[in-house]
Amino acid sequence: MRIAATIFLTDETIAPVRLARELEARGFAGLYLPEHTHIPVERTTPYPAGGELPREYGRTLDPFVALGQAAAVTERLGLGTGITLVAQHDPIDLAKQIATLDHLSGGRFTLGVGFGWNVEEAADHGVRWGTRRELTRDRMALMRALWAAEPTAYEGEFGSVRASSAFPKPVQKPRGPVAGPRTLVGGAAGPKLFAHIAEYADGWLPIGGRGLSESLPVLRSVWADAGRDADALQVVPYAVFPTPGKLAHYAELGVEEVVVQLPPAGEAEVLGVLDACAQYL
Repeated sequence: MRIAATIFLTDETIAPVRLARELEARGFAGLYLPEHTHIPVERTTPYPAGGELPREYGRTLDPFVALGQAAAVTERLGLGTGITLVAQHDPIDLAKQIATLDHLSGGRFTLGVGFGWNVEEAADHGVRWGTRRELTRDRMALMRALWAAEPTAYEGEFGSVRASSAFPKPVQKPRGPVAGPRTLVGGAAGPKLFAHIAEYADGWLPIGGRGLSESLPVLRSVWADAGRDADALQVVPYAVFPTPGKLAHYAELGVEEVVVQLPPAGEAEVLGVLDACAQYL
């Protein structure tokens, strides 16, 4: 099983270059970074985990800039977002960022797609909360048009792009209905989420990985009904605190990659946790 890691990198934590080098040296499979552009101080949206919102949420580094640094000092380490808030981006700009990072890293990028939980943050980006899932779907389709081998126009409900010359292209070739880098959609199990995964992604990025025994058969059924190859579905439990039993359970379910959670801390603490997690490699 491949073991990757995620962390809230901030201006107060271990630096991206140092972390990336240490992950690769130890044999970890990848580094996934979350995204928040800002956290409005006056907000009504509760923190999903309960209690006060942790300090690191308002201090996160831009994941694409940080992953660009990580790509420059590594050769094998996978690079991913966990997740990109696609609805909060201009899709033409985002398509260029994604394709550039994937190209420069030699195809090592994984796009984690998410819909968000912070209503106020999304509102500042002009996102109407009730439309965010369909907006994300629309923007993913627009980006696929820009990543297509030939100039391809797209006209959607929320945006459009003319047939264009748009390079570089993501390294990975189209597979079924999916184009672009490896794409995983995050979120809680449910029919809407599973429909999105089957339509435009390579798999699911479930936070914590709870309840997979019940939800995986449902996802596999939706996936099959969409005409997707059963062997192509990828499920990557995310932000996991690993134990031998938990990893064995994932392996029994056919999971091939797990992303462990690192603390948003300085070098000494983060490297100590990495050393502890290295037993699972």
